[in-house]
Amino acid sequence: MGTLPEGNPWPSSDTLVSLREPDSFHAYVHIPFCEVRCGYCDFNTYTASELGDVSRLDFDSALNHEIEFASKVLNASGITTPELSSIFFGGGTPSLMTGEQIERILGQLRLKFGVALDAEVTLEANPESTSTQLLEKLVSAGVNRVSFGAQSFDPDVLSVLDRTHRPELLLPLVTKAKELGLRTSIDLIYGAPGESIDSWAATLESAISLGTEHVSAYSLIVEDGTKLASKIRRGLLPDVDEDLNALKHALADQMFEAAGLSWYEVSNWGNPSVHNQAYWSSKNWWGFGPGAHSHINGNRFWNRKHPAAYQQALQTGSPAIGHEEIDDLTHLTERIMLQLRTSHGLDRSVISSAGVSAAVVARYLAEGKLSMEGNRIQVTKQGRLLVDGIALDLVSSIKA
Repeated sequence: MGTLPEGNPWPSSDTLVSLREPDSFHAYVHIPFCEVRCGYCDFNTYTASELGDVSRLDFDSALNHEIEFASKVLNASGITTPELSSIFFGGGTPSLMTGEQIERILGQLRLKFGVALDAEVTLEANPESTSTQLLEKLVSAGVNRVSFGAQSFDPDVLSVLDRTHRPELLLPLVTKAKELGLRTSIDLIYGAPGESIDSWAATLESAISLGTEHVSAYSLIVEDGTKLASKIRRGLLPDVDEDLNALKHALADQMFEAAGLSWYEVSNWGNPSVHNQAYWSSKNWWGFGPGAHSHINGNRFWNRKHPAAYQQALQTGSPAIGHEEIDDLTHLTERIMLQLRTSHGLDRSVISSAGVSAAVVARYLAEGKLSMEGNRIQVTKQGRLLVDGIALDLVSSIKA
């Protein structure tokens, strides 16, 4: 797993200086447990043998302790937040938690912050750890959206990724979720070593046939230190083919659009996720749990990664291991990097306020990789696969 960025220590006063006006408020809850570690995974997750004395059976108590701590910090800082607009249980494998644990966490969030009546409440679920009984309990707890980690419908690709579920598990789970009134999403990964364009096309067809209202499709990134990286380095698996990945992204976009799922972010199609949009728009969110990151009124901070260290820190105060105040230029450049990836694009005022070179913008407009509509600058279909490089080029043109 990657190391956390360096930052300043958490304020000893347990208060935050408000650098910007409060905006909508969101919560991320990190569930760090997994039954097995997938070969490609670099997320902050732990199997039973890596947890020491930490038990997932009572881990909701630690999360609820941090929720209470966050409420005290915001009150002491004079920061008034609106009710939560979205809550996202990510991981790890949130579906390893019981419905009762999720209910207790949601109850604490309601008690300390309030949850809007129309709030989006999402839980990531792996097929092998999800049952119809769990889905029923999640609904009664207040979850209204489930994101299933399918990754692929090709057993050979799943094997390469060290995924343990069977593809046929998805249809009955998605069907039950929809019967219960849950909104549904499917997560896919393309670019696994050995995955052909035909295999990817079949996965796309299977995903579309489920009839979910949202699909995420991410290009596989081979992270240093993972089992997959080791196999590629030793020649046991071929490396990722980036040119083929470009074709796979184009195929996904074509097939999703034909199925009525329009893109709203480079890797996301369908009914937009409120929570994802909050990240891309630099809204306020508090991330609860080991390794979780937060952004509150211009303050960014992140928690200790290991669940044991996280729990121990909570006994005496903040679990945060780093904190930084985001200056205006950093705020603007991050908006460029994130919002340019979305179909909504960027307001021209962000570009001008940041001091982006007009010549660089004009070049991308002339090349057809950016377009300008009214006061908004957007990436075109031609530029979509190059968007991160384009955004970096814009940011690099800012004179210090």
